[in-house]
Amino acid sequence: MNATNTRLNPAERILMGPGPSTVSSRVLRALAAPTLGHLDPQYVQIMDETCAMLRSVYQTENKMTFPVSGTGMAGMETLAVNLLEPGDEVIVCINGVFGGRMKDVMERCGATVHSVEAPWGEIISDESAAEAVAAHPKAKLFAIVHAETSTGAHQPLVNISKLVHDAGMLFLVDAVTSLGGHELKVDEWGIDAIYSGTQKNLSCPPGLSPVSFSDRALEVMEARKTKVQSWYLDVSMLRNYYMGNAEGGRAYHHTAPINMTYALREALQIILEEGLENRIARHEKWHRRLRSGLEALGLKYVPSHSLHNLNCVYKPDEADDAAVRSALLNDYSIEIGAGLGPMAGKAWRIGLMGHACSQRNVDLVLAALKEVL
Repeated sequence: MNATNTRLNPAERILMGPGPSTVSSRVLRALAAPTLGHLDPQYVQIMDETCAMLRSVYQTENKMTFPVSGTGMAGMETLAVNLLEPGDEVIVCINGVFGGRMKDVMERCGATVHSVEAPWGEIISDESAAEAVAAHPKAKLFAIVHAETSTGAHQPLVNISKLVHDAGMLFLVDAVTSLGGHELKVDEWGIDAIYSGTQKNLSCPPGLSPVSFSDRALEVMEARKTKVQSWYLDVSMLRNYYMGNAEGGRAYHHTAPINMTYALREALQIILEEGLENRIARHEKWHRRLRSGLEALGLKYVPSHSLHNLNCVYKPDEADDAAVRSALLNDYSIEIGAGLGPMAGKAWRIGLMGHACSQRNVDLVLAALKEVL
């Protein structure tokens, strides 16, 4: 084989799509540190530090907060398979792709899913949530997407959390596109189970899904009458690795992705050095600059309540969707996202996530879009 065919030389892109986001050199260097064994005392300490940092970023005291070995969808499945048993009733909110995925995953667990739906780009209203809770009082949990990646919609959670808890249900949240870029207070907002991904605002390579379970959620797991349908994602076993068993030791479950833990630890360290409030304010600041520039170009936002870190806008009728995105990629090395589902070919999704959220990138993508359009 010709040696030139074996080279790995990916282009350096400016990742401004719906994820993954640009990874800093600090995180990449951490990824390249020497690999340890997954039960090595030094690695266990690194893992414990990573979990403690995750609690800080999630703003929770939940002991069972850890990174699932897999991307954000693995986090979604972890919550579903551990909290649900065949025959359970659940309420799932759907206003985009990922609410629909939660419904699918929970039905695969044998649950009866009652949907609360809103048009793509809209949020779930408090009234709709209240009606669903009243109509299905036997529901075990209420699931909702905080940041709908397919539409850029930002879902308020506080009022819905209260009515869910008043009904005695668990409150489950998808925070894949909000953790580290939007205000998110797990304990204060009464979130019982939550999952995210490393590749969005955390600016870490994809491959881990941070999850967190409240004591109420753990009690529900402990009261199960059936085995968790997934061996790999069974928290009753994973907790003996991440928290230790009765003897204080760490029980082997699976070989953890060692170097990805290094990368996540460094990414979280960067967030804590900046300060979580400062980071959230930075995302809002540059979102406002980007929004002003996009609207000056005549681009209209899809969601009525927009995320700061994922800006979803309608494509101009006269513009060729694929041609514009290709020109941005090939001429400017900028990646933006296409629309999904009913938005396919009709919208663009422009990410401002973590390391990529800067004035430089905002001004660059606006100048490039102006030129291409």
